[in-house]
Amino acid sequence: MAKRVGVDKWIFFTTLILVVYGLAMVFSASAVVAQDQFHNPYAIVGKQLGWAVGGVFCMIWLMTRDYTRYKSPAFIYASTAVTTMLLVLVFFFRNSHNTHRWIRFGGLFTFQPSEIAKPVLILFLAWFLHTRLDSMRDWRDTVLRAAIIPLIFIALILKQPDLGTALVLAGVTAMMMLLAGLEWKHFAIATAAFLPILGFMLFAVSWRRQRMLVFLHPDSDPMGAGFHINQSLIAVGAGGWLGRGYMEGIQKLFYLPEASTDFIFANIGEELGFLGAMLMLILFLVLGYRGLRTAFKIKDPFGRLVAFGITTAILLQAFFNISVVLSLLPTKGIPLPLISSGGTSIFCTLASIGILLNISRQVE
Repeated sequence: MAKRVGVDKWIFFTTLILVVYGLAMVFSASAVVAQDQFHNPYAIVGKQLGWAVGGVFCMIWLMTRDYTRYKSPAFIYASTAVTTMLLVLVFFFRNSHNTHRWIRFGGLFTFQPSEIAKPVLILFLAWFLHTRLDSMRDWRDTVLRAAIIPLIFIALILKQPDLGTALVLAGVTAMMMLLAGLEWKHFAIATAAFLPILGFMLFAVSWRRQRMLVFLHPDSDPMGAGFHINQSLIAVGAGGWLGRGYMEGIQKLFYLPEASTDFIFANIGEELGFLGAMLMLILFLVLGYRGLRTAFKIKDPFGRLVAFGITTAILLQAFFNISVVLSLLPTKGIPLPLISSGGTSIFCTLASIGILLNISRQVE
C-alpha cells in the first residue's frame, strides 16, 4: 500500500475539540476568580487562549515536518542538555506555593520546564532504543544507559518538588522500555528498587504524609489536608447525570481550590454532569486509540517508540489527574492535558501531537 498522504484526521479533530472543550471549561471555572483577582473575567482564559492558538499553529507546523529529523544525535544532545539546564535554572527563580517549577520573565511570561521534559524524554528514549532493540537483555550497556537521562529529569523534577510529573515520566520511561523489549524480570527489579524510594517520598515529607493519611481517611481533616479532595468530591457528586448547567457551578466560587487547573475535572462533573464528563473521557479514548494505532502500525522503530511515548504520556497524565479528582489516588498537582489552564502544558502537548500527526502520515 502507498503511504498515507494526509494525517490521521481522527487525532487532528479530536485534539481540536478537546482544546475548545478545555477553553470553555477554563472560562467557566476561572471567570469569577479572575474578576476578583484581576478585575477582568477573561484574564485567565485569555492567556490560555493565546497559548492554545500558538500551540495549534505549532502542531500544524510540526505535522508537516519530517519526524525522522529528530533522530539526529546533534538534536538529541542539544535538546537534552537545554532541558537539563532549564530544569536546574528554575531553582534560581522565586518559588510559588513553596515549589520551584516556573521560569519567569517579569510579570508577562512564565513557562514550566517540566512540561518540555516530557517530549524531550520521549525523543531521547526513542532515539537511544530504536537501534538497540536486539540488545535489551543487556542490563548494563543498554538499559542502565537508557535510564540515565530519565533519572536526571525525574530527580530534578522531584526536587522542585513535582511528584505527579515525575511519576508520569517514570511511567512513560517504563512503558517505552517494555515496548522496546525490556525483560519483565528487569522491570520487576527496577520497580522493587523504586517502591521504597516512592514510599520514603510519600511518608517522609510531612505534607505528603498528611495527604496520604487523608486519602486513607478522607474525613480525618476536612478543613486542612483533606480540603481539596472533599470539595472536589462534593462538586462531582452535585453534578449528577446532567450537571447544574454550564457556568452554574457553585464549588468554583472560592470553595474548590485550583478549579481551572488541577481540579478542573471536578468543575466539569458539577456543571456538565456524568454525561459531560463521559464525553470528555470518550474524546481522550479516541485520541489514545488512534495514537496507539499509529504506533503499532508504523514500521519504523523510532516512529513507533515516539508515537507510543507521546500517546502514553497524554493518557497517563489524564489518568492521574482524573484519579486524584475522584479520590482514587492521593492528591497531587498535575494538569489535565489540553483541558486544564496552563500555558506550557497545552503548548507542549499540542506540539507533541503535531509530531504524532506527522508520524501518522507514514502509516500504511
